[in-house]
Amino acid sequence: MPGTIISASFVDYLIVGLYFAVVLGIGVLARRQVSDSIDFFLSGRSLPAWVTGLAFISANLGAVEIMGMSASGAEFGLPTVHYFWIGAIPAMLFLGVVMMPFYYGSKVRSVPEFMRRRFGTGAHLVNALSFAIAQLLIAGINLFLLGTIIRALLGWPLWVSLVVAAAVVLSYITLGGLSAAIYNEVLQFFVIVASLLPLTLIGLNRVGGWDGLTDKITSAAADNPDSATADQQLNSWPGNALSGFDSDLFSVVGIVFGLGFVLSFGYWTTNFVEVQRAMASDSISSARKTPIIGAFPKMFVPFITILPGMIAAVLVTEIAQTKAGETVAGGASGDVTYNDSLLYLMRDLLPNGLLGLAIAGLLAAFMAGMAANISAFNTVFSYDLWQTYVVKERDDGYYLKVGRLATVGATVVAIFTAGLASNFQNIMDYLQVLFGFFNAPLFATFILGMFWKRMTATAGWMGLVAGTLSAVAVAFLTEDAFGSLSTGVIPLAGQGAAFLAASVAFVVDIVLSIAVSLVTKPRDPADLKGLVYSETPREDLVDPDEASYPWYQRTMPLAGLALGMVVVLNFIF
Repeated sequence: MPGTIISASFVDYLIVGLYFAVVLGIGVLARRQVSDSIDFFLSGRSLPAWVTGLAFISANLGAVEIMGMSASGAEFGLPTVHYFWIGAIPAMLFLGVVMMPFYYGSKVRSVPEFMRRRFGTGAHLVNALSFAIAQLLIAGINLFLLGTIIRALLGWPLWVSLVVAAAVVLSYITLGGLSAAIYNEVLQFFVIVASLLPLTLIGLNRVGGWDGLTDKITSAAADNPDSATADQQLNSWPGNALSGFDSDLFSVVGIVFGLGFVLSFGYWTTNFVEVQRAMASDSISSARKTPIIGAFPKMFVPFITILPGMIAAVLVTEIAQTKAGETVAGGASGDVTYNDSLLYLMRDLLPNGLLGLAIAGLLAAFMAGMAANISAFNTVFSYDLWQTYVVKERDDGYYLKVGRLATVGATVVAIFTAGLASNFQNIMDYLQVLFGFFNAPLFATFILGMFWKRMTATAGWMGLVAGTLSAVAVAFLTEDAFGSLSTGVIPLAGQGAAFLAASVAFVVDIVLSIAVSLVTKPRDPADLKGLVYSETPREDLVDPDEASYPWYQRTMPLAGLALGMVVVLNFIF
């Protein structure tokens, strides 16, 4: 078919069709379990840890992991693993060990609701609005990439692909709420792995194994002085290619502080998209173990996302030409970009049948990511904005209906925000800028408020606003964080610009929050039980039955094992 990247056969379409049928079937079955708003928004707090743990990872295994990480793998090489081993695992373990007991134990329905209990309506309104806007923008990223897959497969115009993709996700979220999203995410996790693992193994075999890949990257880098050097692409540290810093010291500091602390902890510990999965679990023990269980598959995801990107950069002619600075026509959204790496690799390597499975895997990934964004948005919109500030004290059925309508509205808006994502060669650049705006200041407010009882309500909302505005200002001053709107006053581009914006947002938020707290009146410490670490009895933070579990079912031993494994991976690579 003219205009398509991938030439699929009947068997490939059959596999994709069967997958869509199963996804919608899960939505229909989940609908039978939805009797009230807690069922719709939080699955009735009834799911076991292994289900929520896999859903926790699958919800994140969307645009960021699949297209974004393969794009960064093609562009930067091995330093991209920092998004996992530095920029994810430590924060996930911190969420499970330290923060999840507060979220789950307080019985809040969302992260903004926790902010309202700790800081009042000012910080709550700022957080709820910024979170809702962020989810609409990030859902647009997932929808854009989902649409590009359909366009690559069928040759449809991008806007038609976007509408069709949105309709499928909308169907199962509107039917079954969070349960439909979570059960589909568990299914999608296995489909994604089953589709990307063969692609990685076939690709490695085609380039002659790891040694063959390193030889080809070394040769390509020697012929293209404008790309990162072979040494920078084949060693994760100091990661200059990823960070954009010429100095090794600044690069390591930028990765460890900007990515590993500010962006990572800001995302994993305060992002309701992820936290919502843990809050749907059946006990405080399961809630704590949800991100820790998710950490184990998470640390191995680079081998099926980043590695295929590195392979595509030397094996796929169009991606190699793009990396060499050429403009190549024919990509999924116009000219070829790094975001097309997986599509072209699938085209070149996979036989029919496996191709259908891989397409289903990509569709699964983007639907999981978008569904996670939409299901988190409808909860925050219904509970934290509509019920709190617009229409109060109505019956539960009313807010359930509002949640379903919010799902429709968010999906329609995401079709338009998908257009913003098409302006970026590497989707990760755009995503990290958004995280710097929304997650970094939120994490600063959270972490200070959770461990310092003197922090006041006024400091809560002022810190959030100032942190966000400072990140936006830095983005305008860099070379390309805002695309053509950036001024270039700060000579930093790509991921490094996002790391800097996030770091500035964090520091501004912390400094201003401390200053304002010292001149405003704090709350009575007696009102902070369950909200501040020092004021919460330890027995409220743990499951009393967990001590009787075998070690592999307890939070701390599992967290220690995961941390040890990720340290070893950092040393090896």
